Amino acid sequence: MQIIKAEIMKKAKAAKAAALTLASLPTEVKNRALMKMAEALEARADEILAANALDVDAAKERGTRSSYIDRLTLDRKRIADMAEGLRQTVALPDPVGTVDFKTTRPNGLNIKRVRVPFGVIGIIYEARPNVTVDAAALCLKSGNACLLRGGSEAIRSNVKIVEVLQAAAIEAGLPEHSIEFVDIIDRDSVVVMCKMRGLIDVIIPRGGMGLIRRVVENASVPVIETGTGVCHIFVDKTADFDMAVKIAVNAKTSRPSVCNAMETLLIHADIAKEFLPIVGKALENKGVELRGCERCREICPSMKTATEEDWSTEYNDLILSVKIVDDVDAAIEHINRYNTKHSDSIITRDRDNARKFQQMVDAAAVFINASTRFTDGFKFGFGAEIGISTQKLHARGPMGLEALTTMKYLIEGNGQIR
Repeated sequence: MQIIKAEIMKKAKAAKAAALTLASLPTEVKNRALMKMAEALEARADEILAANALDVDAAKERGTRSSYIDRLTLDRKRIADMAEGLRQTVALPDPVGTVDFKTTRPNGLNIKRVRVPFGVIGIIYEARPNVTVDAAALCLKSGNACLLRGGSEAIRSNVKIVEVLQAAAIEAGLPEHSIEFVDIIDRDSVVVMCKMRGLIDVIIPRGGMGLIRRVVENASVPVIETGTGVCHIFVDKTADFDMAVKIAVNAKTSRPSVCNAMETLLIHADIAKEFLPIVGKALENKGVELRGCERCREICPSMKTATEEDWSTEYNDLILSVKIVDDVDAAIEHINRYNTKHSDSIITRDRDNARKFQQMVDAAAVFINASTRFTDGFKFGFGAEIGISTQKLHARGPMGLEALTTMKYLIEGNGQIR
């Protein structure tokens, strides 16, 4: 543990020194670095794909399930998308220095509040190597240094990606240690990072519930919780069936391994006999395993029986729990009991029920007649995102650039005393 602590402390101190310079860099320097990083990713794609292939082969040998293999795997399109995310970040307004409050007091003091970087942001994440690029992009554009710790499954991919990004950033004029990566796969490294108060200013975990719980329980550094998504769609009795089927299939099957995928489908009792067989067939045709309540199984006996555990499970796979509820109030009650405060949606033509649903469901994103798959920084217009915050302090929902800054008050006087 002491060796691990010494190695991570060395990286954290280097990042802390770099953060002092990053905080005052002009926007054009940061943007130039991001453009160089995008070019480098594409130019060195073969190296990245070779490293990723080793990670994927190792994951398959361990018997890793297909949904996680999908999250791990890179191809040229995904690398191009990562580069495009960097370019999208260049196009976004720089939050650093933005004034969101100013006043002149009766005693003549001029006070203004400006956005400033946190300093060093620690990001602990699993499986998806594209997170390495998104995290570096948003941290650098918002004037922060970053200390990254990816999962062991993607260690070769992440090491190579960071090597590419670091070289490009330095060439563009950023401090040498603006991007640091913890390449220690021992899980003790997570605990060590969580205890580095004074060197790391905030930690953001991205991954499954186990990782997030471990970070929260061990951290003395402030934490922004992100991610686990037990997302619901409620099909109300006035729903357009074609719309509801299309949305349900998209929310479950377009990419089942991500946190904004639907995990539970709720159906109003008045339409269940007609609607459940239709949506069930559409989902089963896409390879989805359905686990239903007893009322569901009376209509579709081929369904597996849903257990109490199913209602709170994030499957990240082609599995869906289904329940029949009596009305919108029962749907809201079920969602607020079992959701993870991520994303939930109602399909309805009843505007009163829609408004009630949006007002009473406790989640970061609440949709009407749309797929939960839209909870995403890019889709919300923020560019690349650092994660989906499911907490209520500081930031909630997709976190873009502004969520990676804090505030500072600047006061100017001419000799005032109190």
